[in-house]
Amino acid sequence: MNKLLILALLTSISTSSLAKDFTLKSYDMTHGQFMSKTQEFKGFGCKGGNQSPQLYWSNTPKGTKSFAITAYDPDAPTGSGWWHWQIVNIPKDIHMLAAGTGSTDGKLAPKGSLQLTNDFGAKGFGGACPPKGDGAHRYQFTVFALAVEKLELPENASAALAGYMINANAIGSATLEALYTRNSSQPSIANEVD
Repeated sequence: MNKLLILALLTSISTSSLAKDFTLKSYDMTHGQFMSKTQEFKGFGCKGGNQSPQLYWSNTPKGTKSFAITAYDPDAPTGSGWWHWQIVNIPKDIHMLAAGTGSTDGKLAPKGSLQLTNDFGAKGFGGACPPKGDGAHRYQFTVFALAVEKLELPENASAALAGYMINANAIGSATLEALYTRNSSQPSIANEVD
């Protein structure tokens, strides 16, 4: 093979792999930016809207049979972080969740999906509520492409068990990391709940 053909092949492979990266985005938040009070928890001294953000993903890995989404705060002062949301068994033809899908009534959750108990003790989304004075926390929203149609999990599965099963069956993932703080120095953010 001549050098020009090899170079053309390598360029083609690297360009196509860049164009097909599995990505997660949101109309409600931006990677590396502060979330609005709409995504703040309501309780534990927090007075937000407790609404899960709108999420959408693209360039799904080949072989995907379902999706799982998690929201995790690695900065929570617990020694093990804080699980804000875990929803599994999202059908493979779903590529977007509307704002509020994580409500505990489950009305907007995709048919067949399962919302697990968050670290606040409710099934569904629990918003950001870092301790006052703790500075900005990172909130990692991750969509996992899974090689199975359904994770066999009990309805009362722990976050650790769900995480194990998700990671054992993942063929790809994409993360959007947003920030939140309750300090008075928090930057002004749009869409605040009164």
